[in-house]
Amino acid sequence: MLDGLTQRLSGVIKTLRGHARLTETNVQDALREVRVALLEADVALPVVRDFVAKVKEKALGQDVVGSLTPGQALVGVVYEELARLMGGANSQLNLASVPPATILMAGLQGAGKTTTVGKLAKLLSEQHKKKVLVVSCDVYRPAAIAQLETLAGQVGVDFFPSDISQKPVDIALAAQDWGRRHYHDVLLVDTAGRLAIDEEMMAEIKALHTATTPIETLFVVDAMQGQDAVNTAKAFADALPLTGVVLTKLDGDARGGAALSVRQVTGAPIKFAGVGEKLTGLEPFHPDRMASRILGMGDVLSLIEDARREVDIEEAEKLAKKVKSGKGFDLEDFKSQMMQMKKMGGLNALMDKLPAQLSQAAQAAGQQMDDRVINRTVGIINSMTPQERTKPELIKASRKRRIATGAGVTVQEVNRLLNQFEQMQKMMKMMSKGGLSKMMRGMKGMLPGMR
Repeated sequence: MLDGLTQRLSGVIKTLRGHARLTETNVQDALREVRVALLEADVALPVVRDFVAKVKEKALGQDVVGSLTPGQALVGVVYEELARLMGGANSQLNLASVPPATILMAGLQGAGKTTTVGKLAKLLSEQHKKKVLVVSCDVYRPAAIAQLETLAGQVGVDFFPSDISQKPVDIALAAQDWGRRHYHDVLLVDTAGRLAIDEEMMAEIKALHTATTPIETLFVVDAMQGQDAVNTAKAFADALPLTGVVLTKLDGDARGGAALSVRQVTGAPIKFAGVGEKLTGLEPFHPDRMASRILGMGDVLSLIEDARREVDIEEAEKLAKKVKSGKGFDLEDFKSQMMQMKKMGGLNALMDKLPAQLSQAAQAAGQQMDDRVINRTVGIINSMTPQERTKPELIKASRKRRIATGAGVTVQEVNRLLNQFEQMQKMMKMMSKGGLSKMMRGMKGMLPGMR
């Protein structure tokens, strides 16, 4: 997520931490780097100017003078300003209205409105326990209506049917009435987009807004659009009273910094960040956490929240007991670990939230950062008999060939998995016997750079 910006700013921060004293020249050099990094990431020029001026003012003020480590103080100032630029704190959806609370989605064609409606419906129904109704007012694309119906079926929420012969305002009002009569808590209204801003679209969305009086009007913007995203945001902010922004395709990272300017241009808080096509790929936007991710400090808080939400507590406790005793850790447990990781969004999502040094170390260790690896591993374990999973030492050449054929992989891959598992078992034993220090000594040979 915003990888280019992360790499540049992490480099700046590394050099800053080495300084024992902060002088005006130091600050100047560092801020030049910060400015270049932000401009390369496509953050709008007025926003960059404002950002750098504020950091300089704070850095050369009293904040730093009283600090023990000036380098850290400047890092702190950059972090605070970055969080402020993106909105300061997380802003939640306001659903305090007469049911159904109507949420209107606006944005250009291809920004990811329909997918975001599906993701948001899933989040509201599963995490907030709301009864959700979705409706499409896109009468220009029958495919968009069919897509929303499919998504509604996948996430298990109600879909209000519409067709291209109807008027968008009539569809929205009928959906509101239906939601009221069937006791829905939330109504999500998907609107039509265009390839570019035109009068017709703006008039239509204004009419929809006036007719439905939504409690939330969310502007969906593609983070990969560059400066166009900012211009679009401005046009929508002038036409509609936006209450929030959803950034989509943040994982694409084509200089996604323009997205950071959207907050400044619209004045509306960024409420959600969309990542990937999966329906779980929507997370509440925390500016402070995003700032620490961008500066390469990781986002451990979000990682903990994901774990709390997705990890099966009973399973985890069972595993912890096995690790403690150092016995009985088998391939079935290995598989359940993989499945837990998949639930939390897969390898890429985990790596994204780890501090930069840790994720780089994992990549350097030759780990393929690919969720397909998890699927293959689970596939290989599924091809084994229950006996083989509990006693991997039984797996000799002929069994390996059978497992490889069953999983559709090579024998080498089966060997690789068994070796990985053996290493993991050794680590578990070390942990049970002598704690962490012994384990770290044992791992010296496994990871590069640990000699």
